Amino acid sequence: MCPTGASLKRPRSAGVLLHPTSLPGPFGVGDLGPAADRFLDWAASAGFTLWQVLPLGPTGAGNSPYGCASAFAGNVLLVSPDEVVREDLLASDALGGTPGFPEGHAAFDRAIPWKDGILRASFERFRSRAGSTLRDDFAAFSASEAAWLPDWAFFSAAKARFGGAPWWSWDAELASRKPAALARARRELAEEIEFQKFAQFLFFRQWARVKRAANARGILVLGDVPIYLSLDSADVWADRDLFELDSKGRPVAVSGVPPDYFSPTGQLWGNPLYRWDLMEEGGFAWWIRRLSANLRLCDLLRIDHFRAFAAYWSVPAGEKTALNGQWVPAPGEKLFAAVRAALGGLPIIAEDLGVITPDVKALLETVGVPGMKVLQFAFYEPDSDYLPHRHVPNAVVYTGTHDNDTARGWFEKLTAEEKGRVCDYLGCDGRAIEWDLIRAAYASVCERAVVPMQDILGLGSEARMNNPAEPGGNWSWRAPADAFRPDLAAHLARLGQLTARGR
Repeated sequence: MCPTGASLKRPRSAGVLLHPTSLPGPFGVGDLGPAADRFLDWAASAGFTLWQVLPLGPTGAGNSPYGCASAFAGNVLLVSPDEVVREDLLASDALGGTPGFPEGHAAFDRAIPWKDGILRASFERFRSRAGSTLRDDFAAFSASEAAWLPDWAFFSAAKARFGGAPWWSWDAELASRKPAALARARRELAEEIEFQKFAQFLFFRQWARVKRAANARGILVLGDVPIYLSLDSADVWADRDLFELDSKGRPVAVSGVPPDYFSPTGQLWGNPLYRWDLMEEGGFAWWIRRLSANLRLCDLLRIDHFRAFAAYWSVPAGEKTALNGQWVPAPGEKLFAAVRAALGGLPIIAEDLGVITPDVKALLETVGVPGMKVLQFAFYEPDSDYLPHRHVPNAVVYTGTHDNDTARGWFEKLTAEEKGRVCDYLGCDGRAIEWDLIRAAYASVCERAVVPMQDILGLGSEARMNNPAEPGGNWSWRAPADAFRPDLAAHLARLGQLTARGR
């Protein structure tokens, strides 16, 4: 298991937020190949000891890493073709015909089918030429992940058979997991099921290499766990009883949040909600398995939308916005007591943004995990808890998150009065606002400071990772090839030394 208590007690550290899909490279989407190693070398030279990523699971429509199709599987789009060639699972000349993918943004529509072809060619080479060591590694992986891998591989294979259609529109007996239908489909889809297992094997193998490389450089990986899963996910299909669904597998109520900073009508996410009563009866075993699996991938975990463990916003299915929802109590302390007992600690960070009511604050205090302080939220009300002078040590300070605009884009959209308030507080003129905010984050008493790569590069709104108010055009930003500059690393390292966040 990854480190638990000790890693969370590290005094004053700094980190960078950069999802692997945002790494530069020639294959349309960032991956776990050479660019990841160059980034880690640069991050170490900058004094970073944390690398924060977004969820690593397979994505669905919109390519959102928070729209996970599995609580346990990995996103095989991150598999590096260079690494596949290096392991002799692909011919050395197989990448010569790589299409000219654009730079600066992820070309998901083109990269997904191209990468699928690479993975399938690798699978054929594995079956015909792999040595005993690699075959033994694949068998060991399949055995170690037997709690989730068969369901995921079957789910993926069945979706391919039905042209990508959601599971509730498959043949009725297959959708409802009738044993005879499952057995027949397993025989018919045996080869595709094995391919899907192999693709996961490649992802986990490559991610383990990257994580070892990070840890060897003194960098801990901070992962991210979405609180909800997509309705069209392997887990909802395989464990329907754990979710608020009707007899046809459709949601009774769905997830979202009430009106907030990002949207005046709230955010209607549409994920199915949990049957917390049944989860509690089962000792929260599903959540323990989920967090344990993610802690094999990462050293620490940020739990997205933590406030929903105290109470969650439940919106009746069929609503067009999130306005007509209601708060429903969740198990909170009982869940985390069970997780702590099972894992021996709680190496987590709580995403405690949004509507934070007294019950959420009480849960955070009881559980004792760090929350988040986002500087972009600090200047809209007097004496905000997000202002640096209000920070507390047991927290993580950010200039912004993946849901925020970049620091420069945010500042440029402020009114003259708001800009004046920001500059008066920070003692700046706003011309290098991203560095003014980075400096404020580093100087904060929060034990951890994390900065998005876009702010380090001083980019504007064109580099925003996600806009929650917009349904499309998100998640595609990629760092330029020359992003990992020595002068930026030196500046960050010096700032870390001055604020006791250095190595």
